[in-house]
Amino acid sequence: MPNLTLYIDSQYASPWAMCCFVVLQEKSLSAELIPIDLGAAENKLPGFVEKSRTQRVPALVDGDFSLSESSAICEYLEDSFPQTAVYPRDKEAKAQARQLQAWIRSDLMALRKERPTEVIFFGEKYPELSAEASAAAQKLFAVSDSLLVSGEKNLFGSWSIADTDLALMLNRLIMHNDFVPPHLVAYANEQWQRPSVQLWLEQVRTGLK
Repeated sequence: MPNLTLYIDSQYASPWAMCCFVVLQEKSLSAELIPIDLGAAENKLPGFVEKSRTQRVPALVDGDFSLSESSAICEYLEDSFPQTAVYPRDKEAKAQARQLQAWIRSDLMALRKERPTEVIFFGEKYPELSAEASAAAQKLFAVSDSLLVSGEKNLFGSWSIADTDLALMLNRLIMHNDFVPPHLVAYANEQWQRPSVQLWLEQVRTGLK
């Protein structure tokens, strides 16, 4: 059995920690979860820095090997434990899924700032979207539509971890009662019912600091 440890944020609010947690669940891999208090700068302590060169969560430890950055962790787990796939088998679809993940992590900054995941996990409310964030939302809808085939429940025919990442991004708006096209609301709601996602949502959260 693998000896896995996943370091996550102590508030269980990181979308990237959630992504890695879901991958572990989908692959039926047991891992010890260790929360890191980012507010107390525990991510800068030497013991953690040894495991996460980027000093960020999530971080995965597999025996003597450690790795940070969620997309890298997902790909490592896919390569190491390929029996249950979390990426499409088709080469081009897999590349599209990884492209979507990279884009979600590197773009839409205004939207991510004005609709942080506290909206999803703590029910926080924020002011109306700025023009910049509204433009990011429109871009999000356009990219979603370019990948989601009409009538399909998943982006690439069968579920992949990219579906979880996209649904979470859409839910930043949906759960704040911002406008999202109804078919994308239906898509995100469907993704949110996945047992691995529900298990993350059920984690005990002590509230914002």
